[in-house]
Amino acid sequence: MKYKALAVITAAVFSMISTTVRSESELITQGRYVATIGGCNDCHTAGYLMSEGQVPEEKWLLGDSFGWYGPWGTTYAPNLRLLADGMTEAQWIAMAKALKARPPMPWFNLNLMRESDLQALYHYLRHLGPAGGPAPAYIPPDQEPPPPYATFPAPPQ
Repeated sequence: MKYKALAVITAAVFSMISTTVRSESELITQGRYVATIGGCNDCHTAGYLMSEGQVPEEKWLLGDSFGWYGPWGTTYAPNLRLLADGMTEAQWIAMAKALKARPPMPWFNLNLMRESDLQALYHYLRHLGPAGGPAPAYIPPDQEPPPPYATFPAPPQ
């Protein structure tokens, strides 16, 4: 009877563990989903927004040279694959939870993302692997950026 109870308890513990530990494949699938529905590709994948998402996955999240120009200066969406490649999972999650970035990055949404989703996004980025180069550097507000760029607020018509 003792062994039967022990077997039931052991099975219950392993069942609880298996629901909280995700395989690498599950993390990658969830990370792909998070990147897609979170809008990461809209800025961090060149041509994604204008092509209605019709960019091959191997070109996802490489950053973009399209500038976002406004009172804050000009920002560029960085290459997330290179960024994740230089971090541990713990560093990635800490960075995402503490990030305060210039527009148009919705850093406040990233700060609120569940740790499990940030973990999955990290594994997805690592799955894609490092590729491409860094995005252009930030340009201060007193300098006009080279095209192409969008202006915020939009100039009066």
